[in-house]
Amino acid sequence: MSKRNSNGRSLPNTRNKMNAYEIKVVETFIAAINRHDLSGLSSLMTEDHTFVDPAGRKISGRENMMAGWKGYFQMFPDYEIQAERLLADEALVAVFGSAAGTYNGTRGLVAENRIAMPAAWRALVKDGKIKLWQVYADWTEGCKTIEDDKKCAV
Repeated sequence: MSKRNSNGRSLPNTRNKMNAYEIKVVETFIAAINRHDLSGLSSLMTEDHTFVDPAGRKISGRENMMAGWKGYFQMFPDYEIQAERLLADEALVAVFGSAAGTYNGTRGLVAENRIAMPAAWRALVKDGKIKLWQVYADWTEGCKTIEDDKKCAV
């Protein structure tokens, strides 16, 4: 039920507008990831940004994370996120979709090194920037692909 003013008109839902803003920040962050835009990513992270990988390992600090993204884009030069659904509750945004990329290992950028998986992300937006970016994904097949590639180094 929507709130109404004294004239009986519906009041605007400011929570949805706030959520739309938070979602837009996350969509912009994902677009920067998909472009491999390190400068754009840096401008969208808080100074105390924290990244949490699927195993629960944390990297804290924007500068540390920028080095992490640079290395990740070298490992997966075609990495991209497909966001299918974004939901927000105040500053917290959940993203559901998939991630894919080709591992640039011993075999190079070949079809056997392509990794794709369903994934989810949890983002915390603060002052128009991403304070937390946490990834949820099952990396079992991805790890297997990377290990298989390393066996080809002989």
